[in-house]
Amino acid sequence: MIEILPVRGIGEVTPGDDLAAMIAGAAPWLRDGDVLVVTSKVVSKAEGRLVPAPAGASERERARQEAVSAESARTVASRGPTRIVATHHGFVMAAAGVDASNVDSAQLVLLPKDPDASARALRAALAERHGRHVAVIISDTAGRPWRNGLTDMAVGAAGIEPLLDYRGRTDPYGNELALTQTAVVDELAAAAELVKGKTDGVPVAVVRGLPSLAGGPAAMRDDDGPGVVATLVREPASDMFSLGAAEARAAGRRDAALLTDPAGFTSDPVDPALVQRALAAVAGHSATLTPLPEAEVRAAGAPAGAPAAVRAAPADRRPQALVDLGATVHGFRAALLAEGLASTVATGEDGDVLVRIGWPA
Repeated sequence: MIEILPVRGIGEVTPGDDLAAMIAGAAPWLRDGDVLVVTSKVVSKAEGRLVPAPAGASERERARQEAVSAESARTVASRGPTRIVATHHGFVMAAAGVDASNVDSAQLVLLPKDPDASARALRAALAERHGRHVAVIISDTAGRPWRNGLTDMAVGAAGIEPLLDYRGRTDPYGNELALTQTAVVDELAAAAELVKGKTDGVPVAVVRGLPSLAGGPAAMRDDDGPGVVATLVREPASDMFSLGAAEARAAGRRDAALLTDPAGFTSDPVDPALVQRALAAVAGHSATLTPLPEAEVRAAGAPAGAPAAVRAAPADRRPQALVDLGATVHGFRAALLAEGLASTVATGEDGDVLVRIGWPA
């Protein structure tokens, strides 16, 4: 059985406060093995992660936007004044976690500079000064793509395994689990919010009974563990949703300005429908683009593994027609790239252009 217990009576936290002493005083019933879930806002307040905010609405909003910019590594998506950004920690969230709620109206609160380090320091203080050996999760509130509503997630952790890896285990039906990794610290952060609330003045909760969680691998650790940032922040190369729609389109346009040749092609066949979609994207130009039959692709001297080719010819030999030919070929190659296809170009003696197409090696 897992219990989730609110820690009441902590009171207002100000810069320089001993958060460990405040928690230990409000929760003398804290036990070894408990998981302490602490709202990032009180950690930030104790660490002095506050910036002044003017009283006027426009000046306050300007200060908030400046704080968001300072806390952002890059913009993921934006719509009007709302920005979804990647913080310097790597978290993707609205406004970089800059918050104006549950704080003095003359201030804005930032995320802790290093939430994992904050969790380690709080865990160490509770053990060394108060004799309580617990795990610590620092939590913050965030939205989710494709779903309405907010939930709490972990931004820092110590003494607990952030990710429980079930890969290689077998489910009750005998199937081997190949992909299942559970972000247990996020689940606990969200569960703790059920007793903390947003307006109840309860910034800390205790989760008790975790080691038996769903019969899975033990989550508690004797050491601090790897923390949240190193474990849960997805590497950019594996992030399929690293940009918003408008930002992805803008990045695509920039990438389309410069196209590089692939190192080679695989031998996998190219679906003609993909080539037709790319051809349709440049249908308004005067140049003529003609897909070549397989025999002509081989006869055209395509390198090994380039399974498709298109011949591009200008409408006539006027300079403007030749300029349009270049624009058409470049636009066609960019459209191929949007389908995941690579291409190379070669110019024949007759002035026509051969676009060789395949999957990049």
